[in-house]
Amino acid sequence: MSQITTLTFFRYTNFSSKLWAFGEMHFAHAGLSKVEGLQMYKLMGSGREGFNPLPDWSVYGLLQIWKNETCANEFFNTSTIMQRYLGKSEERWTVYMKNTTAKGDWDGNNPFIKSESLEEANPYIAVITRATIKTRMLLKFWKYVPTSQKSLAGNRGLLFTKGIGEVPFLQMATFSIWSDKESLMQFAYASKEHQKAIQKTRQLNWYKEELFSRFQPYRSIGTWMGKNPLYDLKN
Repeated sequence: MSQITTLTFFRYTNFSSKLWAFGEMHFAHAGLSKVEGLQMYKLMGSGREGFNPLPDWSVYGLLQIWKNETCANEFFNTSTIMQRYLGKSEERWTVYMKNTTAKGDWDGNNPFIKSESLEEANPYIAVITRATIKTRMLLKFWKYVPTSQKSLAGNRGLLFTKGIGEVPFLQMATFSIWSDKESLMQFAYASKEHQKAIQKTRQLNWYKEELFSRFQPYRSIGTWMGKNPLYDLKN
């Protein structure tokens, strides 16, 4: 069995649970660093709607890269860490994904390995774009974000999107799921705003490090805002 990636979102609704989740950004490392078969993980906060850089204190993410699916299932089904998260959160949604392509670096290397067991009949595409922004470029970058994201809202075929990150303002990522390749390509190449954002990135060179990766989501567990965004992958 080949490497897989999971991304789990947790939603918290009261002050005490939000405070607990914020603390786990530090305290959860002790347990996660010892999980069998876990090749890399990232505890992540999230931004407000519209890729606002201000934190969304109600939503946190856990990105995990696994040696295989068996190790992932063992963690989600039996770990005390996950039980604590489930007990504190109002909602949890986990997406299992197989990597299809990855370019760039994350903490100095590319952690994703292309899967050899992709499903031809599965049209869904998930995308993670992650970057560390140069400190001197922070103001210019965040002033431009609203313009670059205009064409994303209401885009045909966009099923889910959320801004996430390890360090507010500085180390940020976007996660999105699309109904099919055509929808993603329409946004990537037909959107004037997106094309201009690519040109800006090349001209201003505002990243210290960046990574772009695509995945095939194949399993969806839990709910988000009361429903499973990938219901037909539910099991």
